[in-house]
Amino acid sequence: MNIEQARFNMIEQQIRPWDVLDPQVLDLLFVVKREQFTPPAYRNLAFADMEIPLGEGQVMLAPKIEAKLVQELGLQKTDKVLEIGAGSGYMAALLAARAAHVVSVESRPALAEQARRNLAAAGVDNVTVETGDGVNGWLARAPYDVIVVSGSLPELPAALLAQLRPGGRLAAIVGTAPVMEAVLVTCTGDGAYNRVNLFETVVPPLDGFAAKPAFAL
Repeated sequence: MNIEQARFNMIEQQIRPWDVLDPQVLDLLFVVKREQFTPPAYRNLAFADMEIPLGEGQVMLAPKIEAKLVQELGLQKTDKVLEIGAGSGYMAALLAARAAHVVSVESRPALAEQARRNLAAAGVDNVTVETGDGVNGWLARAPYDVIVVSGSLPELPAALLAQLRPGGRLAAIVGTAPVMEAVLVTCTGDGAYNRVNLFETVVPPLDGFAAKPAFAL
């Protein structure tokens, strides 16, 4: 496989058609090597328009979803970022390339260690991967300029919103299958938020966020 051609095709055929047109974000997809964060067994699918299994029931999100969320967050070099769900570390690496520092919380120790290894191998030194439950954010380092939830959740926890600074932005995929929507929430003041729906999609729920099973006879 010609990796650079595959990367170019991913950007031109999957990501641009999703209205990801910010040149800085598109450049980022060339610089942060997605294949370095893909499990070896799936490396030939690193640029495919699909979720990639990471083990333990977790996945890398499709490239176009990651790119769209990064674009909509409008990251600044001074931003302090919280990511819930480190996965392979790829999303953290994208965020870190545009921000001052990223705290990425992963509840599964094996995945947290995998993310640390991948980030170190890629030379990313402004991400801290914490092993723990991110359902209620990561209060120890709050507040944050940006919060990203790398998975779906049935509703936005108040504790997570409370860790946004005024002017801070949160991106998450909210709802339960088959109806989910990516949202961008901006903190407009103390306890005040503006919510914009971005696009519809369906992705696996994040650990600890799974909806309660529906009542059935």
